[in-house]
Amino acid sequence: MTGIEFFAGWLNTPETGFWGLIILFVWQMSGYMMLIYISFLNNIPEEILEAADMDGANPLQVFFRIKLPMLMPAFTVTLFLTLSNAFKIYDQNLALTQGGPFNSTQMVAMNIYNEAFGMRKMGYAQAKAVIFLVIIVIISVVQISLTRKKEVSA
Repeated sequence: MTGIEFFAGWLNTPETGFWGLIILFVWQMSGYMMLIYISFLNNIPEEILEAADMDGANPLQVFFRIKLPMLMPAFTVTLFLTLSNAFKIYDQNLALTQGGPFNSTQMVAMNIYNEAFGMRKMGYAQAKAVIFLVIIVIISVVQISLTRKKEVSA
């Protein structure tokens, strides 16, 4: 059995197909998120790290008391991008599983598309899309407001 048959069979079961989509999404977003975190880590002022070293802070204290609070804007950005993109996943869903088997891996965006263009229920699909938009906006606003409270500046 080659790797292709293993993964094809893995994506065709209702129990594991959803997890295949999650693994793909995490893999797809991880490089982009790492780039954001590295850029924020590089922008931590060297003077603050030197001052912590002179005060006798160990590496664990430096991480939890200096670097992690300074990385909170990066957490805000990456969490927002990840959540908004996770809700809007369509092309990966179409390419890997096409929503099957038995619509068990059909994400919301694909469901709305199939409702509108597959079943020709444009009004119903539009209502679903508006509700979907409202849910995404509410989740995004709550997430941004919660993570912004923990941000600090240099």
